[in-house]
Amino acid sequence: MSPGENPHLLLGRIRCLNRCIECFRRGEALPESLCFVPKEVCYKICKDSSAGSGSSSSSASCGNSGGKTLVPVWEHPNQPPNKKTAKCTIEPKKGTCIRTSGEEYYNSHGLWVKISKEQLEEYRNGVEMDEGWILACKHAEGGDRLVPVEAPDTASRQQQLFGYDHKPCNRWEQVVDAENCLHLGGQPKVAEHDEAAVQKLRYVPTTWTFECDEDLVHYFYDHVGKEDENLGSVKQCVSSIDVSSCSKDPNGGASCLTDGDTETYWESDGMQGQHWIRLHMKRGTVVNKLILTVDSTDDTYMPKRVTVFGGEGDNLKKCGDVNIDENLIGEVCVLEDMTIHLPIIEIRIEECRDGGIDVRIRGLKIKSSCERDLGLNADVFQSPHLVRYPRLEGTPPDVLYRRALVILRFISLLDSLLPHLVPAWDYSLGTFNQIKSIKQFLLLSKRRSTLIIQCLKDSESSKPNFMPRLYINRRLAMEHRDNPSLDPTCKNAVFTQVYEGLKPSDKYEKTLDYRWPVRHDQWWECKFIAEGIIDQGGGFRDSLADMSEELCPSSAECAMPLPFFTRTSNQVAGEARDFYVPNPSCREFQKFEWIGQLMGAALRGKDFLVLALPGLVWKQLTGEAVSWSEDFPAVDSVLVKLLEAMEHMDKETFDFKFGQELVYSTPLSDGRLVELIPGGGSVVVRYEDRMEFVRLVQKARLEESREQIAAIQAGLLKVVPQAVLDLLAWQEVEKKVCGDPEITVEALKRLTRYEDLEPTDIRVQYLWEALTNFTNEDRSRFLRFVTGRSRLPAPIYIFPDKQGSETTDALPQSSTCSSTLYLPKYPSAKVCEEKLRYAAYNCVAIDTDMSPWEE
Repeated sequence: MSPGENPHLLLGRIRCLNRCIECFRRGEALPESLCFVPKEVCYKICKDSSAGSGSSSSSASCGNSGGKTLVPVWEHPNQPPNKKTAKCTIEPKKGTCIRTSGEEYYNSHGLWVKISKEQLEEYRNGVEMDEGWILACKHAEGGDRLVPVEAPDTASRQQQLFGYDHKPCNRWEQVVDAENCLHLGGQPKVAEHDEAAVQKLRYVPTTWTFECDEDLVHYFYDHVGKEDENLGSVKQCVSSIDVSSCSKDPNGGASCLTDGDTETYWESDGMQGQHWIRLHMKRGTVVNKLILTVDSTDDTYMPKRVTVFGGEGDNLKKCGDVNIDENLIGEVCVLEDMTIHLPIIEIRIEECRDGGIDVRIRGLKIKSSCERDLGLNADVFQSPHLVRYPRLEGTPPDVLYRRALVILRFISLLDSLLPHLVPAWDYSLGTFNQIKSIKQFLLLSKRRSTLIIQCLKDSESSKPNFMPRLYINRRLAMEHRDNPSLDPTCKNAVFTQVYEGLKPSDKYEKTLDYRWPVRHDQWWECKFIAEGIIDQGGGFRDSLADMSEELCPSSAECAMPLPFFTRTSNQVAGEARDFYVPNPSCREFQKFEWIGQLMGAALRGKDFLVLALPGLVWKQLTGEAVSWSEDFPAVDSVLVKLLEAMEHMDKETFDFKFGQELVYSTPLSDGRLVELIPGGGSVVVRYEDRMEFVRLVQKARLEESREQIAAIQAGLLKVVPQAVLDLLAWQEVEKKVCGDPEITVEALKRLTRYEDLEPTDIRVQYLWEALTNFTNEDRSRFLRFVTGRSRLPAPIYIFPDKQGSETTDALPQSSTCSSTLYLPKYPSAKVCEEKLRYAAYNCVAIDTDMSPWEE
C-alpha cells in the first residue's frame, strides 16, 4: 500500500523521516527500524536464468561432489572466493533451505550473506568461527546462486496457528511502518532482528559529523555508477548503439540516451517516420524491460507511437507496439518479458506528436535477466578518489560502506514521501521545511527530477507574442568598462541598456515574465549599433556574456563597471580570489530583483548568466543554512583566521596585539565601517568580552548583503517556483544558472610560464600528464591551489622546488599572491598526479602568503 492511500502510513513515515533528520544533524545513531536486519533468512539453491541448460554446476556459492551439494563458507567477505581460502563447507539436505542471517555484503566478488555460529552448527559441529560468509551470487556471472525463500516449516506452522499465511515484518520498510504508524487493533509483529548487524548499521564514529554524511553523499553521487559514460546504465546488456541520424547540435548525440541526465536528449535529423535506435545486445541477454524516457515539453519532437523489432541480422520481427501519452513526462516501457535472447533490438519511432518531423528521446534503460542488481559495492570506498574528501579519509571502508547503506535506505524513505511533501496546489509555498536541512541528500533522490520538471512545466507561461528588439551600443559600453568613473550612472553599460530597453513602452505592454517553455530559447533580439550582426541567438548570448562580465568581471585588475556586486576581501591574497558578493551599499533593489529574474530564466532555459558568487550567497538564495566556518572563508579568509585566533588567545597576547585599538566596529565588503553596538566606534573591546565581539562581527558580516540577496531571491521566485529551489542543492542551482566552467589542459598550457625550467623538462611533462588525468573539478582545485582562482583566465608561473633532488614524499608548494607553483622532481607521472591531487584538495587553506595580523 502506498502512503497516498493510507494517511496513517504517510504520517508514520514522516514521523520517522523527522527522527532520521534529527539523528543525522546531531551525529547520533539512526532509528533501529531504519537499520533493521532480520536474524534469519532462508535461501535455496537455484539455477541462474541466464545460464544455459548445458552449463556446468560451478556456481556462485556451491559445487557438486559425487552428487552432493557443498556450499563453501569463508571467514570474511574480503577473501578471494576459492576453495583454498574457504574455512569449511556445509552440505544442506536435498529439498531443504540454508538458514542464514539477513546481513548482506556486496563487493567485487559478488553478494555475500552472513551465517551465524548457531546456524553453522546445524550443518557442522565444532566449527571454530563466530560467524561465516557465503557467496550467494557472483558479480555478473552465470551458474547457480542462492535465492531467498520462505522456509517451508515456517509457512506450515503459520498456516496451522492462524489459518492463513501470517508473515511478521522482516524487511526494514515494513518495520519502519510497523513502529512509526498508528494502528487500529494489534501492533504488527516484527521478526527477530540480528542485533550485531543492526548495531553495525547504527554505528557512528566519534569524530563523525553531519558534514561527513554530506561528503559521503557527494562521494557516492560523483563516483558510483559512472564507469562507462557512453553506455551508462545499459553497459551490462548492450555492446553498442546505432541511431538513424543525429542533429547538428553537438549536445544532441546518441550518448545522451544513456548518460542518466533527463536534461539532455538524442535528437534525430532525417525524414518523418524514418527514425530508429538499434541496440546490439550482449550474448545471453534476455530483456525483461526496455524503457524510454520522454518529455511532453518537447512538443512536436515527442514520440507518439513506437514499435520495437528484434532478431538477428536483417531478419527482424515485430515484438511490440506502444502509443505514448502526449502529456507524459518520464518513463514508458516499450518492451517487456522477453523469453529469448535477441541479438539486435530496433526501436522505431513511427509517429511524433502533432505530425512532428524529428524526434527527441531523453533516456534509455534496460532491465535484463543477466543483470544482477546486487546493491552498493563496498570496494568503491577503498578508491583513491577519497583523497578529494579529507573528512572521510581515515574512516575504515566497511564503516563508510554501511553508513552509505543506511543513507540509501533514508533516501528510499524520503523518495516514498517526496511527492506528498511538495504542495501541488501551489508550488510557491515551498516544500516540507525539514527538507531544507538535508538538501545535499537530495542529490541521490530518484524521484526529485520528475517533480522538478513537473513544477517547472506547471508554472510555465505562454511564449510572448513578439520578441523585444534592443539596440545596444557596445562601443560606449566598452569605453564605460575602461573608465567607469566617467559615467557614475552606468547608463552606457550593456546591463543598463538592456534593462532600459525591456521596459514597457506603454501601459498596455506587459513586462517579460521569463517563464516561457524551454524551447523558447531567445529572450530578446539584439541589434548592435555599428556592427553587422544579424541576431539569430548569437547576439542575444553575447549580450548575456557582456552583462555577466560587467556584473562580475573575470579580471581582478579592472574597475567595477556596475555597483551591484563588490569583490571579496580575498582578492588580495588567499584562496577563492575570484568571488563577488552583493554590494551592501547599493540600494537599487529593483535592478537586483531583475538580476534574480535573469538567473531564474537561465535556470529554466539553456543559456547562462555567469556570476562568480560564493556558496554563502547561493545558500541564502536557496534557503540553506549558512555557516561562518564553512562558508565565510570564501569571502574573507583572513578575518575568519583572525577571529578564530582571537577566541583561543590568552590575555597577554590579546593585550599585546590589540591594546586599546580594537573597538566595536568592523569593515564590510564594500569598505564601509559599521558600528556593532551604539557608539561602538569609541568603545574598546576588553579581553573578557572578546567572544561577544566575535559573535557580533560574524553576525554583521554574514548579514551584510541580506537586503540585496532578498531582492535577488524575490526576482528568482518570480520565475522559478519555491518548490524547485527547495528540491535543488545550492551547487545545482549555481550550475544551472552559471553553467559548468570547463578548465582544459590546453587552456592551462597557454596561461603557463616557466622560470628556471624548460617546457621539455621531465617534471613539466609529468605535470601535464597528471593534469590530463584530472577531472575538471580536480583542475579547478589545482588552479585554486596555485592562483587562488577557480576559473580561467589566471596566469601560472612554475618554478622548480628548492630541493632539486628526486623525491616521492614532498608535496608541491604554491604562492597564491604570485600565482606560483614550486614543483618537486617526482620519479613518475603517477606520483606527480597523486601529490598534486592531495595538495589541491587538502592544502588550499594552508596559505602563508599573509599573516592574519598583517594589514
